[in-house]
This record gives sequence, C-alpha cells and structure tokens, in this order.
Amino acid sequence: MNIALLPGDGIGPEVIEQTVKVVKAVGKKFGHTITFKEAVVGAAAIDATGNPYPDETHEICLQADAVLFGAIGDPKYDNDPKAKVRPEQGLLAMRKKLGLFSNVRPTFTFPSLIHKSPLKKERIEGTDLVFLRELTGGIYFGEPRGRNEQGTKAFDTNVYTKEEITRLARMGFEFAQKRRKLLTCVDKANVLATSRLWRETVQELEPEYPDVKVEYEFVDAVAMRLIQWPKAYDVLITENLFGDILTDEASVISGSMGLMPSASLGTDVKLFEPIHGSYPQAAGKDIANPLATVLSAAMMFEYAFDLKDEAKAISDVVNLSLAEGVVTEDIAEESKPSKTSEVGDWLAAQILK
Repeated sequence: MNIALLPGDGIGPEVIEQTVKVVKAVGKKFGHTITFKEAVVGAAAIDATGNPYPDETHEICLQADAVLFGAIGDPKYDNDPKAKVRPEQGLLAMRKKLGLFSNVRPTFTFPSLIHKSPLKKERIEGTDLVFLRELTGGIYFGEPRGRNEQGTKAFDTNVYTKEEITRLARMGFEFAQKRRKLLTCVDKANVLATSRLWRETVQELEPEYPDVKVEYEFVDAVAMRLIQWPKAYDVLITENLFGDILTDEASVISGSMGLMPSASLGTDVKLFEPIHGSYPQAAGKDIANPLATVLSAAMMFEYAFDLKDEAKAISDVVNLSLAEGVVTEDIAEESKPSKTSEVGDWLAAQILK
C-alpha cells in the first residue's frame, strides 16, 4: 500500500504522526507492506513554494493508493482579508484536480461520551447517519465571481450540471443500499434553479434503485431536524455549500468535533481526513486530539482497500481508549489527560496486543 501523507498546517502534522503509528501497527499485525510519502499543502506549502497545492504534491497524490490528510489553515492568512494566496485555495485545488467529488462524512455516537453532546441523550443515542457532500461544483467554483469596479457589489455564481449531480446521487443510492435503505436529498428547490435540477435528477434515478426509499427535504428543515431527531436520517446527499454547513452541524452531535472522520472520494484517488480544522492555538503543544484522524485511517482501510477487519481493529481500539480514558484534554474528565503522542503510542500498542 502506497500512502501519501499531507500533514498540512497547525495540528495536522501531530495528528498525522499518531495516525502513521496506528497504520504501521495495523500493517504489522495483518501482514501488509505499507510505504508513506510526505508532501506539503496549505500554508506550509505557501511558505515553501508560494503555491498552496504544488505540482509535486499533486503528483505524489496521483501515484498513491490513498491519501491521508491533516488540516489546512493559518492565522496569518485568516486575518488578512487582502491576501491573494490562501491555504484554503490549496484544499479547493486539490479536490478539483484530484476529482474528489464526494465528501463522505459519517456522524455517530460513542457510548462513553454521549453525555458530552449538547443534545439530550434520548435524542441522539443510536444516531448513525452519513452525509455525501458534492465537492467540486456549486457556488465555491461557479463563474463569474468577484466584485464590481467600485467594490460595492460582490457576486458568486452557483452552477451545477446534471452529470455532477448524477455521479454523487448514484453514490448515495449505493451507500443507502448497504445501510438502512433510506436516502434523503437535501435541497432548496422552492427557491433555487440548481436545487430543482438536483431534485429532478434524483427523481429520475429512483426507478433504478427500487429497494431504496427516497425523501426530499429543504435544507432549512434538515438543519432543524438534525437537532430534533438525527436518528431519522440514514444517508443524505447535498450540494457543496449546504453540505459544508450541515456536516459541521452534525459533527457536534457526537460530543466532540475532534472525533469525526471523513473521506473524499473520486474516480481514482481517495483521500481521508479529520473534519476538524488546523487549531493553530494547540500546534506544537502535544495536546491535540488525534482520534478523528485515526478513525479516518479506519475509513481508508475500508473504502480504499476493502479491508474491513483492519478498519474494525482501529475502531475497536479507539472505542477502548475512550472507555478507559486514554484521551487528550479536550475530552478527558476524571482521568488525567494524555498527550497527543501518548494516545498514538497507546493505540498502536493495543493493536499489536
């Protein structure tokens, strides 16, 4: 297995380092030969090359069987609204150039942490849903975009093609077939022409998947129901902007954003990353929670290599670390918090037991 490592910015290098420990342990236990090749992205890449997603990084990703990605973002760019080159441009370029059109974001609860959720236990216990967010179209990429000469008006264009919608929707149907056979199409078809195309396209695909029940909901209703009754959902598909917002909302259901993994899937390349940001305030302090990145590696074994036992081995030791209190300060309670590096060492050791 050839894995590209993109540590990125902030806490990215630290959580990637712990994940590599776990992946190496899995390789040793199950008899896999795993090689890693590291590349720069984001602010680290701007500092090194002037480009947030250099060509060399792109080539390393193309040649890999899977990509493990940390985080992007740096305050020196966030706090400068006039900066012409930004770390986040590297993320968008990477998604576009690698053809990563579907962001897969699961949301589930951990029994030992359910009391940490901002929602009542009875509302969220048993939640197990997954968002498929379209990544390479929509308002983030549509043209024209910009401002008028006077700087008094700004505009962004939301554009989708039937082909872009179809490939994501088919993936959603296929996910639903392997789960509870419920698919929710999230749109704003009462207002937006692009949303009406989404709904029309999904409706045309419905007869090909007769075993899947399809529901259509407006994005504002979904935002409300995610808080009221998240267990009502199974697989949700949506466009780029709506997905960006709703997946962050869903992520806090578990009690900590630092626990949720994700995958970005395309036709050839598959990338795996935690959903949290670069958290620059914690960078270099050995306090960042690595579990979301480690769980992203579990998704990598399942989605990139179809190795479910290896994925389960990682999920099991993460659950064990939560149950036994081997966790970082963001979720530690009665137990003394562990350092980021200590959590990584413990997880790797448990896998090899």
